[in-house]
Amino acid sequence: MHTTTSTATSADGTRIAYDRTGEGPAVVVAAGAFCDRRTFAPLAARLAGEFTVLTHDRRGRGGSGDAEGYDPRREVEDLAAVVDAAGGSAAAFGHSSGAVLVLEAAAAGVPLTRIAAYEPPYSVEPGGTDLRDEVTALVAQGRPADAAKRFLAASGMPAEALAGVDDEPWWPPMAALANTLPYDLALLGDGVPGPGLGRIAVPALLLGGGAGPDFFRDAVTTAAAAVPGAQVRFLDGQGHEVDQDVLAPVLAEFLRA
Repeated sequence: MHTTTSTATSADGTRIAYDRTGEGPAVVVAAGAFCDRRTFAPLAARLAGEFTVLTHDRRGRGGSGDAEGYDPRREVEDLAAVVDAAGGSAAAFGHSSGAVLVLEAAAAGVPLTRIAAYEPPYSVEPGGTDLRDEVTALVAQGRPADAAKRFLAASGMPAEALAGVDDEPWWPPMAALANTLPYDLALLGDGVPGPGLGRIAVPALLLGGGAGPDFFRDAVTTAAAAVPGAQVRFLDGQGHEVDQDVLAPVLAEFLRA
């Protein structure tokens, strides 16, 4: 397996770093909060025998640039730039807020051939703007670690687990990406699927974990109801942090259809 790293230029001039792995039809992967292009490298390796997989750093992360005045439309343009680098069209897979990005990109007319979205964190009822304001304020105050903890608490991490995160080896790189949490939350808007998802006209697969909390199961079915003709599948034994060994064959089956 051979992986190369390149950059694409988004519409506003921001450079977006991406890794390209494998050969075959192109699949662009968008990761969620606290993740960069390396997060789904195991998935890329498992798909590489059949697909060309492009995993990118969303703006503000890793090797990608950033710009003042974040707007969710800029991230859609970033994804479009990676699709263009892939050859002008591609399938796409997104996880969590990355799933929201993929859905929004398809709704905006980015040339995607098929889309798969794993647990986009939508709600049945509007809400979530208070969390966005709190996290954004903490980041603006230069307190990214506190912003990360506030985000994790709202995501359901128990207080006793949060109390010990500073001593965990995974915490420093995770907290280092907390400056982009306002972007993840801004993508969600008021927390419910926008009417634009009704414009999606390509095959769509909404995925979730069979062993996860009810919130994410509801999120998957809520998103699926907004996307015309969307398929829904829950993976046995999986939660929000899906096992990429389990995910890969499910994605491959959908992408090759």
